[in-house]
Amino acid sequence: MRIPFSYSLRNLWTRRLTTILTASGMALVVFVFTTILMLAQGLQQTLVETGSYDNVIVIRKGSGSEVQSWIDRAQSSIVETDPLVATGTDGKPLVSKELIVLIGLPKKDTDRISNVTIRGIKESSLSLRPQVKLIRGRMPRMGSTEIAVGTSIAKRFKGADLGGELRFGMRLWRIVGIFDAGNTGFSSEIWGDVEQLMPAFRRPVFSSMIFRISDPSQFDALKKRIETDPRLTQEVKRETRYYLEQSEMMAKFLRILGISLTLIFSMGAIIGAMITMYAAVANRTSEIGTLRALGFERKSILVSFLIEALLLGLCGGVTGLFFASFMQLVTVSTVNFQTFSELAFRFSLTPDITVKALFFAIVMGFVGGVLPAIRAAHMNIVEALRTK
Repeated sequence: MRIPFSYSLRNLWTRRLTTILTASGMALVVFVFTTILMLAQGLQQTLVETGSYDNVIVIRKGSGSEVQSWIDRAQSSIVETDPLVATGTDGKPLVSKELIVLIGLPKKDTDRISNVTIRGIKESSLSLRPQVKLIRGRMPRMGSTEIAVGTSIAKRFKGADLGGELRFGMRLWRIVGIFDAGNTGFSSEIWGDVEQLMPAFRRPVFSSMIFRISDPSQFDALKKRIETDPRLTQEVKRETRYYLEQSEMMAKFLRILGISLTLIFSMGAIIGAMITMYAAVANRTSEIGTLRALGFERKSILVSFLIEALLLGLCGGVTGLFFASFMQLVTVSTVNFQTFSELAFRFSLTPDITVKALFFAIVMGFVGGVLPAIRAAHMNIVEALRTK
């Protein structure tokens, strides 16, 4: 004979205070576990979405990022003439030779100095990055000391709003535009004319090159041609791959930190579930004896108590996920380990994270309930019936 599923549900409702307290402990652990995974996913998603599959980035071999790279003018001219470089509607190559430097700016809320990425751009930079939209003002004129800032910079740093002025590179730069790049890293950058920024920072070389490839299927041939050219010392990557690599170190660190903290917290939740289930067994000793006397097998009692424990875990998991989902409304900033610049991004909840969180909650319930369930299943019928 099998004990009906409703029996387990009814017992949880009868002991609703302890059920709520135990499920709340599990929900807290699931909340921590989920938010850490969402944090890592949000960081990675922001950087990956920064790149475009049809765009190619060229940096110096051995460089971990654009900040550490350099390309001189002669080498950039060689790359620019490759037959796979796409052209725009005006017939000009869709190529942008760019400069990347870091400066320190004070934040609005704390006055703490944080690194900000300055990107020297060409006129073709906007064509290569359609996700960047001007929302206020205008883009800087080439040949001037005008700059445009991303929305994250304008919100979080002093003097970085439209019409303001920033001093860096021994010059005063006027902000003439605010742009929004959506959920990408460009929203945490400042853009200006590369030919003005290079002498300001005493940089005679570019940091990187970005161009649109006319036939994405020919990327491997392009990569081999450039990387084996004896005149060049550059390596070629798809822009999406480059930004994925930029996020890997930080995302891995966050995941390891999150899993470590979650494992520590989960021990408390598991112990709480175990205590709850042991108390349930102790309070229902005579009831268990009656079930056994009525012909229910040990296996049925074992399964019934395990179902109660799994339902506890599932309740905690759903509750933790519900509250964690609101973290998607929060924008946070951190320092990217690869570039040492500040990056703003949002928490991101994906179906994969949802499945992992629910599975983790169910595992907590199972581990916390398996020993009490075994004890209930192996009770002696006579001794159980004598208990009042």
